[in-house]
Amino acid sequence: MSLQCKSEGAGVQWNGDMEPPEVNMGRTFVEVMSEKYSPENFPYRRGPGMGVVVVPTLGPQGSPMKDRLNLPSMLVLNSCGIRRAGEQAEIAAFCTHVVELDLSHNKLQDWHEISKIVSNIPNLEFLNLSSNPLAGMTLEPRCAEAFSRVRRLVLNNTQVSWDTMLLLTQQIPDLEELFLCLNEYSCVSTSRLACPSLRLLHITDNSLQDWAEVRKFGSMFPGLDTLIMANNNLASIQDSKEILQRLFPNLRSVNLNNAGLNRWEDIEKLNFFPKLEEVRLQGIPLLQAYTNMERRSLMIAQ
Repeated sequence: MSLQCKSEGAGVQWNGDMEPPEVNMGRTFVEVMSEKYSPENFPYRRGPGMGVVVVPTLGPQGSPMKDRLNLPSMLVLNSCGIRRAGEQAEIAAFCTHVVELDLSHNKLQDWHEISKIVSNIPNLEFLNLSSNPLAGMTLEPRCAEAFSRVRRLVLNNTQVSWDTMLLLTQQIPDLEELFLCLNEYSCVSTSRLACPSLRLLHITDNSLQDWAEVRKFGSMFPGLDTLIMANNNLASIQDSKEILQRLFPNLRSVNLNNAGLNRWEDIEKLNFFPKLEEVRLQGIPLLQAYTNMERRSLMIAQ
């Protein structure tokens, strides 16, 4: 027998085959945090600096928080069905000491809700939002300001737009590492404001084929030390020696595994990057006919 329910005054009905409205709304960051790090579920401190016992002095009436939480400085709340922030005062009260936050594989699709969480964690340096459904979601500049203290940002498999990514880099003055894998980028745009602080760009498993797109990273991220763009079908490196010498002046390591490079001229052009020390080129068509030892010898010779 199907269970029929009706909320008074709202005229909303659902039956036993449907999820109730509170499930559809998703869980809040506050609810999940209070459950996972309650004394019952997370009872022990794990050494100096790993666990912090937080005892709230004041809390909103009806707070779902326990009397105290054993909150570490690195919060891992992945795959918890989080869709909303919850009470911001409670986030601020409990998360002052938090420096790393993993929110991957949740249901966050509203940048405003994400900014409520981030803005109330004043010492946050690492944020992982991988595999949250952010495709087509608009980020307003006032919300982007909440991310200003983050140094390492992971947006893998979010389908976040390139324009949104640019807005974030403009609002994060000390951003050092940016992860943008599995986002289906085939072309990128530049910004009038560079991000000189960025040292590592991880943009593996996208659809970047034209060197003209890769070239833009040089002007956007002039301090780039490490560029990881494996599994992009990059066909060739088209610039001259003079341009390449200026393009990535600080690049030390590049990963082009499984690119589409099939000419020795393209490999030789990598020598024009003035500080390049490490090159990874596994799986490119040019080297498929050689043994591992032959590939190693050829690369050393280049």
